[in-house]
Amino acid sequence: MLQVNLAEDIYYLGFNDRRTHLFENIWPIPHGVSYNSYLIVDEKIALVDTVERAFIDDYLDAIEEIIGDREVDYLIINHMEPDHSGALKAIVHRYPNITLVGNKKTFGFVEAFYMNPENVLIVHDDHVLDLGKHKLQFQMIPMVHWPETMVTYEETNKILFAGDAFGSYGTMDGGIFDDEINLDFYEVEVMRYFTNIVGKYCPHTQRAIKKLAGIDIKMIAATHGPIWRSDLDWILKRYNKWSSYDLDRGVVIVYGSMYGNTKKMAETIARQIAVRGIKNIRVYDASKTHSSYIINDIFKYKGFIVGSAAYNNAMFPNVETLLTTVEHMAPKNHYLGIFGNYSWNGGGVKNLKTFAEKIKWEMVYEPIEEKGNMKIQTQEELIKLANAMADKLLEMPPAEKL
Repeated sequence: MLQVNLAEDIYYLGFNDRRTHLFENIWPIPHGVSYNSYLIVDEKIALVDTVERAFIDDYLDAIEEIIGDREVDYLIINHMEPDHSGALKAIVHRYPNITLVGNKKTFGFVEAFYMNPENVLIVHDDHVLDLGKHKLQFQMIPMVHWPETMVTYEETNKILFAGDAFGSYGTMDGGIFDDEINLDFYEVEVMRYFTNIVGKYCPHTQRAIKKLAGIDIKMIAATHGPIWRSDLDWILKRYNKWSSYDLDRGVVIVYGSMYGNTKKMAETIARQIAVRGIKNIRVYDASKTHSSYIINDIFKYKGFIVGSAAYNNAMFPNVETLLTTVEHMAPKNHYLGIFGNYSWNGGGVKNLKTFAEKIKWEMVYEPIEEKGNMKIQTQEELIKLANAMADKLLEMPPAEKL
C-alpha cells in the first residue's frame, strides 16, 4: 500500500469500496465510497477510527508496514457505525494492550456490537491526550449523526479528524486531497451524502459548526471522501448552507403515474413554471428515480410539488415511500403543491393531504384532483397552481454562489 502523509508522522490509511451498491443498504453509490482511517506515530501510537470489515487484512498489514513491531497504544473512536468500527475487534486482537478512547456514550455501542473492552479512556470536551509531539483534543458533536459522535483535533498540525462530518460518497481515484481532484465531481456526491446521512440532524450540525468555529483548523480529515487542506471553505460553506435550510429558487416536481394521466398533470405544471421564468425545475417519476437523488434536490430547492395516482384507495406506493422518507428527514422551509388522478375511486390526493398536515409546509394552492384524462378545466387549475408556486419563488432573492 502506498503511504500517504497528512503531516510528519501522520498517515492516511484509506480503502476504496467499488463493489457495494447501496450505502447503509439504502442509498445508491454508483461511484463507490472510501473508508478513511488515520495513524499517528509518536512516543505513543494512535489510530483514529478504523475501516469497514471487508478490508481488515489489508488494514492490519498497512499498519504493520508503518510501525513494524511497535504496539498501537490508543484507538480513538470518533464514531461507532460499523463502516468505521468494523476492524475494532481485529485491532484489539492484534494489539491486546491497546486503550480504546471514546466518550461516555461510546462504550455502550462497543459492548453492543463487539465486546466488553478491558482498557478504556473516557474523554470529554477539551480533554487532551498527549502522544509526545502530538496532542489530541476532543470535542463532542452528538447526533452528527449518532449520539456518541465526537471529533479529534490534532493541535500541532491543526488537523480535525471529523468522523462522518464533512464526508462524501465517491471513491478516492488516485487523488486524496482536495487540491488533487476535480471538485466538480464531488459537488453532487458531497451533498447527496449530507442529505442522505446527516440531513435529518441539521440543527445538531449547526451546533457543531458553531462549536468548532473557535478552533484554528488547517485540515479536515473525514472518514469518507477527500481530505480538505487547501480550500476548507468549499466544504464548510456548503455544510453551513445545507444545515441552515438555506434553499435556492427552484422546484422539485414528483409524480407517481400508472397510465400517464398524472404524468401529464406534472408536465403541465412544469411548463408553466418555466414560462414564469423559474429555471431550476426538476421533474421526477417516483417509480424510476431513487429517493436518494430526489431528497437531495428537495434539500436544494424551495418548491416541492407532488402528484399521485390513486392505487387501491391509497397513494401510489412509490410516492408513499418517498414521502415517508421526506417525513423522516423533516427538511424545513418549503412551499408545497399537491395534485393527483384517479380512475374509479380516490385515495392519492386524500393521502397527500395527510402528508401536508404532517410536514407543515406552506401550501401555495388548493389540491387538484382529476378523474381519468386531463380536462381543460383541470389544466387551467394546474396552471394556477404553477403560477402560485412561481409567485412565491420569484419573491426569493437570488442564491449566493458558493
